[in-house]
Amino acid sequence: MLYIENLSYHPAATAEPILKSIGLELAPQQLGLVIGPSGSGKSTLLEILAGLASKTSGRIRWRSQVLTPDQLQDLGGLVFQFPERHFCGNTLLNELRLGHPELKRETMEQALAKVGLAHLPLSANPHALSGGQQRRLALAVQLIRQPYLLLLDEPTAGLDWSMRQQLVSLLSVLKADWTLLIVTHEPGDLLAIADRCWTMQHGELQVADPATLAPSLDSSMA
Repeated sequence: MLYIENLSYHPAATAEPILKSIGLELAPQQLGLVIGPSGSGKSTLLEILAGLASKTSGRIRWRSQVLTPDQLQDLGGLVFQFPERHFCGNTLLNELRLGHPELKRETMEQALAKVGLAHLPLSANPHALSGGQQRRLALAVQLIRQPYLLLLDEPTAGLDWSMRQQLVSLLSVLKADWTLLIVTHEPGDLLAIADRCWTMQHGELQVADPATLAPSLDSSMA
């Protein structure tokens, strides 16, 4: 169980806090969805949960343990909004083995199978894949680390309808084994697979009901 308690983030260079007294609970094998416009603090929240930024105040717990930034890096696996920009390997094998030089071929093939890329050879170039395949590869990279929590920043951004549908279906399957927290400004079909939902505005988080949120979003965009 993930607990975020009264979490704030206020860098010295900003007049106002970026995150203000955030509170959130997410159970294992649940998919949580944080919805908000660009600049609302969504990505910053994920960076703190991934141990890439340090909170100003508050606590983050997994079950009963209060976590340090180093422990958060072990707990969570972060998939960036455009993960292909962070690929360093020139083959799938090299990309999956980054940081894991002794990784067995079988383990890599299993990770690719879990994200629907079992048909690709390990010699394939990550940068030659389609946008949807690159998102899946980024997920496979994180699954190899065996995190408890998968953190996804705008996972459907820039994908066409078919690729979005495929990715949403994959995420609905992954939540059987992992806890997922997704941030997005366009929830779309993600609402249908969300167990918990929040909206974020100006660094403040509010609980929302996925069932009632979709009609309100549709009307606001009409």
